[in-house]
Amino acid sequence: MTTQSLATTVADWAIGLMETLGAPGAGVAIALENLFPPLPSEVILPLAGFTASQGNLVLWQVLVWTTAGSVVGAILLYGLGAWLGRDRLRAIVDRMPLVKLEDVDKAETWFNRHGDLAVLIGRVIPIVRSLISIPAGVERMPIWRFLAFTTLGSGVWNTLLVGAGYLLGDQWHIVEEYVGVFQKVVIVVAVLLVVWWLVRTLLRARQDQDVPRHGRKG
Repeated sequence: MTTQSLATTVADWAIGLMETLGAPGAGVAIALENLFPPLPSEVILPLAGFTASQGNLVLWQVLVWTTAGSVVGAILLYGLGAWLGRDRLRAIVDRMPLVKLEDVDKAETWFNRHGDLAVLIGRVIPIVRSLISIPAGVERMPIWRFLAFTTLGSGVWNTLLVGAGYLLGDQWHIVEEYVGVFQKVVIVVAVLLVVWWLVRTLLRARQDQDVPRHGRKG
């Protein structure tokens, strides 16, 4: 399935949920997006905003329900991480279709480096926004802090994308393109950071090797 056909399928599915359930339907869609990352929030959220702009949904209700859906999905992944532990969870993810093990590793690395802030920032980064909940559960981050940062970060992300869809109207699909560009930028920055870290590590290792050599000359 191509990216465009996936977006179309998700859009049709999300429209059906919102037509049936109203604003809670958008919340259900986002909860499932958290649990199954290949479902693109950059399609669901702007579409919900567009639907609100047509008067079929109430904007503030969409924001409340999508944020609640984000938190519910995140809590389930947190609980899964806490229950399974790192090794069993990675083994399961490795067998799942459309979910890359590298994405779980990226989320875990991000969490280990930045701690609580990783949950807040991770919620607005497409690569790790869903999977950041897993290492939080594995590391048993205090649940109240996890909920606070998840709610805040999800609220910001949802407001940006829903608001964009609301303002753009029938051009809501443009949001997906810009989020795609943002994701590519994130990937490039992540690669550059890894390269920088490797270079710094190699330089430090060389310096550590040079110190004993110079010492012997003295």
